[in-house]
Amino acid sequence: MTLNPEPILLDNLYWITLLAVIVSSASGVLKAGTKQFDLFGVIIIAIATGLGGGSLRDMLLDRDVFWIRDQVFFIASLGSATVIFITARIIRVPSRFFLVADAAGLAAFAVAGTLASLMVGAPWLIASFMGVMTGTMGGIFRDVLCNEPPVVFHSPLYATVSWAGSLLFIGLLHFGLDITLAGIVSGLGIFASRLLAIYFGISLPRFRFKS
Repeated sequence: MTLNPEPILLDNLYWITLLAVIVSSASGVLKAGTKQFDLFGVIIIAIATGLGGGSLRDMLLDRDVFWIRDQVFFIASLGSATVIFITARIIRVPSRFFLVADAAGLAAFAVAGTLASLMVGAPWLIASFMGVMTGTMGGIFRDVLCNEPPVVFHSPLYATVSWAGSLLFIGLLHFGLDITLAGIVSGLGIFASRLLAIYFGISLPRFRFKS
C-alpha cells in the first residue's frame, strides 16, 4: 500500500508531526524535571525526546531528516521545552501529567511515522512498525539520558497500543476512510488505550525463568 505524496497528505503529515514534536518535547521536560537538570540539560532531553524517533525513522527510510529539512520542528521543540520549564517554576505541574503528554506524543508520532513510511512505499507491516519506532524511540532516548530503564520495556501497554493504532490507521486507509479522520480515530485510540492501560495496570506478561 503506497500513498502518493499529494498536498493534502503532506499537510496532514506536517501538522501531525508538529503536534507530536511539541507534546513529546514537553514530556521530556517533565521527565527531566524529576532529575533537577538545569535549563540546558532539560532542552537536550526535550530535543532527544521530540526529534529522536522521527530522526531514526527518516535515516532508515533514506529520507531527509525532517527537522534538518525544516527547522520549524527544531524551533517547536525548543519552544515547548522553554515554555514548560518556565511554567513549572511558576505553577505546580502534577508529576503524572508527564504520562498524559507522553501518551499524546506516542499517539501523534505513531500516526505520523506510519504515514511517512507509506508515502515512501514501505510495505504495510514495515510501515506500521516504523510508526511504533517513531512513537517510542524518543522516549527511550529520554529515559536513557535520564539514567532510567526505558518506560516502553516495563510500563503498562505502550508499544503494543502504538502498533495496534498504526495497524488500525493502515486498515482505515485501506477501506477508503478520509486520511484526516483515519488519523484522528487511530491517534485517539492509541491515546485512550495507553491511559486506560496505566489506570487499570494492564500490561503484557513479563519474562521469568521457571523455578
